[in-house]
Amino acid sequence: MLLCLAAIAGLGASYAWGQSPAVVKISTPEIRSFGKTSAGVQTQLYTLKNKHGIEAAITNYGATLVSLKTPDRQGKLADIILGFDDAAGYEKGTAYYGATIGRYGNRIGKAQFELNGRTYHLAANNGANTLHGGTIGYNKVVWKAVPLSSHAVEFKYTSKDGEEGYPGTLHVTVRYTLTETDEIRIHYSAALEAGKDTVVNLTNHSYFNLTGDPANNTILKHELTLNASHYTPVDSGLIPTGEIAAVKGTPFDFTRATAIGARIDTDDAQLKLGGGYDHNWVVDRKAATGLAKVAELYEPISGRVLEVDSTEPGVQFYSGNMMEKATKGKGGTIYGFRSALCLETQHYPDSPNKAQFPTTTLKGEQTYTSTTVWKFSARK
Repeated sequence: MLLCLAAIAGLGASYAWGQSPAVVKISTPEIRSFGKTSAGVQTQLYTLKNKHGIEAAITNYGATLVSLKTPDRQGKLADIILGFDDAAGYEKGTAYYGATIGRYGNRIGKAQFELNGRTYHLAANNGANTLHGGTIGYNKVVWKAVPLSSHAVEFKYTSKDGEEGYPGTLHVTVRYTLTETDEIRIHYSAALEAGKDTVVNLTNHSYFNLTGDPANNTILKHELTLNASHYTPVDSGLIPTGEIAAVKGTPFDFTRATAIGARIDTDDAQLKLGGGYDHNWVVDRKAATGLAKVAELYEPISGRVLEVDSTEPGVQFYSGNMMEKATKGKGGTIYGFRSALCLETQHYPDSPNKAQFPTTTLKGEQTYTSTTVWKFSARK
């Protein structure tokens, strides 16, 4: 009897004997249809809001962040990321707008890697290399959505053994949380079934333009700070050479706030290879684990600020160099050359083929975890 009373007390419910406990209603995100895929699969859009008016909308197609509305210095909300109006746009698109990227974010050289004495061959979807998981990466599949509250939603996907050439069955979860302190927290976890080891490198591929008006403003006046004194130079295929080079005295030094356009057209061999910035920076970490400051982005017209923290050892800064063909995005907005930038927190590109880089190997029955935090504010 005592145990029963204790159990009832532990529920924290207040109701009289003989009455049924009140039903606790869990609040959920706003949910609406986001259209069907070409295969006829219905998708949804989940919108999170906080008390300051910030809104984040995520679809279960690709676990993709579709829109992100934040206030400028006057309190005016605007959408600061690029994307499309429905699932069909993302299905046809090739730029990875806002998508969850996997099984391996960024490039793997020669579309292959060796693991435990065996060579695994992947889809060569970027010249001779593999990019962002292959032909049908995690951005091109429908995930299972699990609304957690009005501020959080989880997406789940099972990536089967052999999918896109990767070994091992991987159960992936991505959780988006919008906090009342004006943060978006993206938490990744991936549990590998026993039997085969694999490689994992998950990231988000949002394209930012903090003006909220990418049709009329490039990102060249955005001021970027990277907490990174080194970066990884690349070859002609944008595969890291294996060198970890100092940024001091080069156009890659963003250790102090610098306008992105200040040196982007410098006569520099690495900039010419990338057509601008499309490189991995090595985060200066004080501790091997936990969240560390990665970047800060400031846009002087709107006053908006984006701060990035992550548990990841690297960040790929991409300055929109391949956005040469005008793309019609949300609301008919035209996205042009360098109209947005990416800050992809992740492990280094081609790590499975570079023993000197931090490992991306996940062994059977291990669980991968990673967290990235975006904090938003505005300077007066």
